[in-house]
Amino acid sequence: MKIQILGTGCAKCKKLAETAETAARELGLDYELVKVTEISDILDFGIMATPGLAVDGKVLSAGKVPTVEQVKTLLSGLDK
Repeated sequence: MKIQILGTGCAKCKKLAETAETAARELGLDYELVKVTEISDILDFGIMATPGLAVDGKVLSAGKVPTVEQVKTLLSGLDK
């Protein structure tokens, strides 16, 4: 699973990266964390507000930093 953090590197983007990594670790997922920092690449995902969270190219969240529990819920929902 490729977890993608969409953002230019601001404090919220860094927090989202930490939150997503914590959630994935707690769920015992096999994942790769990738930071997408180029504006053109971020826009290709179709989001207008950062930070964004995507998994394997599918946007799960944009414009906010969800909690660890919220990210775990989003990641768990991918299996269904």
